Amino acid sequence: MNDQSNSSVLIYDTTLRDGSQGEGVSFTVTAKMRVAEKLDQFGIDYIEGGWPGSNPRDMAFFEKASELDLKHAKLASFGSTRRANIAVNEDAQIQLLLDASTPVVTIFGKSWLLHVTEVIRTTPEENLAMIEDSVRYLKEEGKEVIYDAEHFYDGYLDNPEYALSTLEAAERGGADFLVLCETNGGKLVPQVAAITETVVERFPSTRVGVHCHNDVGVGVAVSLAGMEAGAVMVQGTMNGYGERNGNANLTTIIPNLSLKMDREMNCRPNLAKLRDLSLFVDDATNLRPDIRAPYVGSASFAHKGGVHADAASKADRSYEHIDPKMVGNSTRVLVSDMSGRSSIMMKAKEMGVDVDSRSPEMKTFLEELKKLEFRGYEYEAADASFDLLLRRFLQGSKAPFEVLRYHVGIARDEADGESNSEATVKLRVGDRVNHTVAEGNGPVSALDQALRKALEKDFPAIAEVRLIDFKVRILESNLGTDAITRVHVESTDGNNTWGTVGVSDNVIEASWEALVDAVEYKLTSQSGENVPEELA
Repeated sequence: MNDQSNSSVLIYDTTLRDGSQGEGVSFTVTAKMRVAEKLDQFGIDYIEGGWPGSNPRDMAFFEKASELDLKHAKLASFGSTRRANIAVNEDAQIQLLLDASTPVVTIFGKSWLLHVTEVIRTTPEENLAMIEDSVRYLKEEGKEVIYDAEHFYDGYLDNPEYALSTLEAAERGGADFLVLCETNGGKLVPQVAAITETVVERFPSTRVGVHCHNDVGVGVAVSLAGMEAGAVMVQGTMNGYGERNGNANLTTIIPNLSLKMDREMNCRPNLAKLRDLSLFVDDATNLRPDIRAPYVGSASFAHKGGVHADAASKADRSYEHIDPKMVGNSTRVLVSDMSGRSSIMMKAKEMGVDVDSRSPEMKTFLEELKKLEFRGYEYEAADASFDLLLRRFLQGSKAPFEVLRYHVGIARDEADGESNSEATVKLRVGDRVNHTVAEGNGPVSALDQALRKALEKDFPAIAEVRLIDFKVRILESNLGTDAITRVHVESTDGNNTWGTVGVSDNVIEASWEALVDAVEYKLTSQSGENVPEELA
């Protein structure tokens, strides 16, 4: 096996093409432009923008791509070899690749005789000519050409010599890279490693890459195996987007290559920006981040068990395989009924709360926390509610307002079928009593509006807060309508995001509790700057 322990790796990103084929993934043209810029800033070497002519969105992207000011990355258009029995210079799809005006063109061809004879229905000899003609023509037009050998590993296992002959055809045409595609995503590490090594040894003059999918959950592993076997280019997508179970995930591959395999790559100096890049791409597709994604997920360095938290507080590396900051992440402590004193201490420190671990209040607080968890409270996604609880219990903190009464009603006009909700809120701020009423499209909306209205004169910062997520979970559903309801609310002020929780056998009461915590957290986290003088 080739010694590649310190060789440079090229990262080829196909998020904007292959990734967009994943269920629920969709990029606007503007989003594709922004993602391309971010990938370039991170240090990605190749960015595959799409398939010209396959859809209006990709066509519009390539028309605007000239506006991109890429500092490092090369933009690639993607397509197939010429069709059977057509001259390459007469093939409309080949011409569209040239019209895209990208410096790099990636084309795929058939490696598996099953596809040659049953899918494109041509002869093995014509397939080889299609590959060689297409690569040579694009090279003569001044393009850097990357040849993707589709279904290569399946083709090799079916007929090794024919699969290798397709790569020879691409090499004769002048391909700059021969990329072995594990298109079906079903191969395991030993197969990919052995076949890739064979190809690397067979083609010493042409650089080899790998393009893997995740259908059996080993997309990253087989990609890394391909790199260990001598490949120098790895293709994948940000956050593992892609058809079926997705493509090999670059947010996992890149740190593994850099931190675990000591491979050099252009993006290595920017590794601390990896989590930000991952979140940016999720935001561009309006998808929620995978909290359990290796390296970049919010749960990647989260500790819940008391023993784990205690060990991590004494020696980070005891339960963290790297320093989270290396990939832009951070240690988190999850508070639950599994928490011990060390967990609470770490969480308090994380939140900037000074707590004496030896105080009797700490023991009492732990007992209270476990009781609350038993009743249905859950603070893993409700850091703001936990922060308030901690400050109230251990520091005697008071809310900047006192709720006196609230009421909500729902009315339905049977004539037109429309319904509306109206809420009243009465609370005290200092010596004043504020009594407001508001309408909403539902009871929670009405309560939210009435609460804001009652506070906005004394606390202008309330105007910045908006609810961005609202989740209801029924606990012990066997109790039917008497079941306990847990409500999680996620709020933001444009700069920060926080979660709160409420629990009750009445969904309105649970929602109200979470709403009040969300507002109180915003006000108390302002360090008094928005609190009236008589309350400061």
